[in-house]
Amino acid sequence: KVMAAARDAELLNQQVAALRSQLGSLQSVLDESQARDEAAKVQLDSLGKDLNAALAQVASEQRKRAELEAAEAARLEAENKDLSRFRSEFFGQLSTLLQGREGVRVVGDRFVFSSEVLFTAGSADLAPEGRAQIAGVVRILDEVRAEIPPGIDWIIRVDGHTDNVPIAPGAAFADNWELSQARALSVVRFMQDELGFPPDRMAATGFGEYRPVAAGDTEEARALNRRIELKLTER
Repeated sequence: KVMAAARDAELLNQQVAALRSQLGSLQSVLDESQARDEAAKVQLDSLGKDLNAALAQVASEQRKRAELEAAEAARLEAENKDLSRFRSEFFGQLSTLLQGREGVRVVGDRFVFSSEVLFTAGSADLAPEGRAQIAGVVRILDEVRAEIPPGIDWIIRVDGHTDNVPIAPGAAFADNWELSQARALSVVRFMQDELGFPPDRMAATGFGEYRPVAAGDTEEARALNRRIELKLTER
């Protein structure tokens, strides 16, 4: 009986030892899990802080951009008001100078030459009368541009327009578009080469027959559509 009791006690001791070993393993797993949880929590906290910092930076950049855009809009509005004032002065003086002259007029914010005043039919070479007319306009423009602040980015846009009568075969120009461009460029070249107007303040554009101011195929309508327009505008 004593030996049987001893064997039972030994068996129980072995079972207890096995249970303790299992408990130790479970505790180790639990400790590792807790450590991972703590590390994950630390990482999550760090990521949260980084995200908040990034969001704050984005908000700050958006505010700065909005402020810059508002400042730029205000600057452009001020420039536009200034240029409008000089434009009004320019066209006001032109209206006085040109009062009663046939074939030359101010229409809104544009100065309009009839093509017959500047060129002979089908030609892009400035006639003597046309040179004199443009020289008078440039004299006034020189006075006005001397007062325009350097910060205003302005140009004189010279636009050529024709009627809708097709160019005859074998003529110097292939079509009305080419003729209108050549005439606008002829005005710009004259202003630059002979009147000393700065080339970086001019642009020449040809619209051919595609921007008429008068509808119809009457000679009166076609005469109105054959024109050179000068406009003081933003670049």
